[in-house]
Amino acid sequence: MALVFRRLVFVCFVCFVVFVAGRDAAAQSKRVYISVDLEGISGVVGDDQTSAGQPEYGRSRKLMAEDANAAIRGAFDGGATQVIVNDSHGSQRNLLPEDLDPRARLISHSFKRHGMVEGLDESFDAVIFIGYHAKADSPRGLFAHTGSGVVKDVQVNGRSAGEGGLNTLMAHWHGVPVVMITGDDVAVEQQKEWTPNVRGVVVKRAINMRAVEGMSPAEARREIQAAAKESVAAARKPARDRQAAYKVRMQLRNFTIPEVATAFSEIQLVAPDTVEFTRATMPEAYRIIRVLYRFINPD
Repeated sequence: MALVFRRLVFVCFVCFVVFVAGRDAAAQSKRVYISVDLEGISGVVGDDQTSAGQPEYGRSRKLMAEDANAAIRGAFDGGATQVIVNDSHGSQRNLLPEDLDPRARLISHSFKRHGMVEGLDESFDAVIFIGYHAKADSPRGLFAHTGSGVVKDVQVNGRSAGEGGLNTLMAHWHGVPVVMITGDDVAVEQQKEWTPNVRGVVVKRAINMRAVEGMSPAEARREIQAAAKESVAAARKPARDRQAAYKVRMQLRNFTIPEVATAFSEIQLVAPDTVEFTRATMPEAYRIIRVLYRFINPD
C-alpha cells in the first residue's frame, strides 16, 4: 500500500511539473505584429520609388524588406516567439517572401478587411509600425496622406487620425500596445499624440512634403533593431480600450465618393465633401473607412 501511495504521489508530482512548465511556456511566449508601409522607409525619398512600374521601385522594395528585417531581428532578440508581418503599402504586395527573415510570416495583398492591421487580434503582445508617414494635409511630412489620395481628413470621436492613429485605435481595441514606430520626424511626433511612450526611430527629417534629410540605411537598421529589441522586451499588455461607439467624420477631396456613400443608409452626408457614420466597434468603423477610400471609384 505504501508503494502504491508513493507511486501515486510521484505521478501527481510529474503531472504538476508538466502543467507548470506548460503554463510558464505559454506565459513566456510573445507574439509580435509588424505593419510595414513604404513612404517612411529609410532611403525612400521620391515618387519614382513608391509604386510598381516606377524606375526605382525595385530598389525601394529591397529597402523596405531590410527595415522590416531589422525590426524582425530586434523583436526576436527581445523575446518574440512569433512575428507576423503585414505588407501595408499600396498593392500590399511589395515585400518579397524570399527577401524577408525566414522566421517571420507574411500577410500580402490589398483585399483585406482591415488593411494595414489585417490579422491583428488580442493574441498579440506588441505592435510595431515600420515605414510610416504623416497624415493627410500635414504642412510638413514626406508623402503626407491618409489611406489614399482621396482623403482630406478622418476624425474618430472628434479626433483627427492618420494611418498611425487609425491603426492604434485598432490595436487598443484588441488590448495590444503599439510599442514602436519608424518613419520621418513628423510621423513619429504624430504617433506620440496617440501613444506618448512609443519608441520612435526617426530615419529621416522632412524638410517639406518632398525634400528630406535622411540617415544612411545601414545606420537606420542598426537603430531599428536595437529599438525593436528594447520595445518588445519591455512590452506589457494594457486593458482593452473600447469606446461605447465610434463616430467617424470623413472628408474627401471630391464630391463623388460622398454621394455614392449615401447608398448605405447608415452614412449621412453632412457637407458636399464630408460624410458621417457611427459604428459600435472600431473594427466595423475601420472597414467602412477602408471601403470609402479604396473601393469606390470616383471616376
